[in-house]
Amino acid sequence: MITNNKRIICLFFYVHQPFRLKTYRFFNIGYDHYYYDDHQNRNMIKSASHDCYMPANEILMTIIKRYPEDFKVSFGISSTALEQLNIYASKAIDSFRELYETGNVEFVAEPFSSSLAMLTDQKEYRRQIKVLKQVLKQYFGGQPKALVNTNLVYSNVAASIAHQMGFNTVLTDGSGQALGWKSSDYLYYSELYPDVKLILRKDKQSNDITFRFSMREWNECPLIADKFISWLNTINPKEKVINLFIDYGTMGIYQNDFMNAFVEKIIQSGEWCFKTFSEVAKSINSVDSLNIREAISLPDRDINTSAWLGNELQQEAFKSLYSVAHIMEDCIDNELVSDWNKLQTCDHFYYMSTKYHNDGAVQRFYSPYSSPYEAFVNYMNVLSDFLTRVLEYENQKAQSYKRKQKYQEILMTTI
Repeated sequence: MITNNKRIICLFFYVHQPFRLKTYRFFNIGYDHYYYDDHQNRNMIKSASHDCYMPANEILMTIIKRYPEDFKVSFGISSTALEQLNIYASKAIDSFRELYETGNVEFVAEPFSSSLAMLTDQKEYRRQIKVLKQVLKQYFGGQPKALVNTNLVYSNVAASIAHQMGFNTVLTDGSGQALGWKSSDYLYYSELYPDVKLILRKDKQSNDITFRFSMREWNECPLIADKFISWLNTINPKEKVINLFIDYGTMGIYQNDFMNAFVEKIIQSGEWCFKTFSEVAKSINSVDSLNIREAISLPDRDINTSAWLGNELQQEAFKSLYSVAHIMEDCIDNELVSDWNKLQTCDHFYYMSTKYHNDGAVQRFYSPYSSPYEAFVNYMNVLSDFLTRVLEYENQKAQSYKRKQKYQEILMTTI
């Protein structure tokens, strides 16, 4: 139930950096078992930390100290980002921890590898969520109550697993495909699992801040706080919650100035308040149920999973990777497990997408490769070496088991 007459803004910042692969040629297979471009990964995470994460964290801390009762935010941080920050920019982790310790910041759970495991192997998917929960506790000392899947991928499967694992809130995309005529500015619940509340991303306004903010050709550029607030005020007052999903890697000096002014003015208006996901789920009633059978996602104009699995290259790579999931389930080789986690990261499959290759804009922005085909060849070379190592591990394990059985048989005959 609404605790007051104020409308709610739920700010969610997502922090992610994949482990980018080095150029790995066919002739490396069988000889070189290290797959990562350390130089590029180090530069990318240090740059993101210096230019985006640390300055933005300072802004948020200033706002929290100024409005400790009125400003709350939620964060998602991928394990691959945390691992690289720990190696190359540990002060950023300290900065995130300080934010969390204010009590005004909620961290949410997600698949450990920022993977698409939910689409093919639910057991692996659950494992990754459990591991990410442990990692968040290790770094920040808390246990997440809300769940966000990689790139907001969602279907009834996600609701089922959230229900099984004790999560009361799931964030997904508020696309027209998912909602039909319904508005994303309400709280919903899963039709199959009514205890799981669904919070939906506000598409246009989230993209205004994340993607269009710095586009000079955008007819609304520059985006200033007063203008953005005026847009929010035109939304039907009966629609009580606006959920803004923002890539934290886009937060630079201009976005930080915008965010500072936006929060200041919207709190002073007395008409809005900021809450975390868990607080939203507790503070307002769900208005209806959602039954989403086919997976939807965030970054694709078709609002499905075709940005990662829409062509034969992606499907072949995805199928080949998860062909050894049954072996990796009980694997105790730390190096194999580490590579298994990193190779599942969804970015590798996105780089192979041909959906946007004709105009190339999105592809060039996100991908370190010159083409989807180059991305595929490089990944499959790496994967060939990895799969060989996994099969060798399985064979050694089987031989060890046979030797143990043989020893027990001999021992029994001597008794």
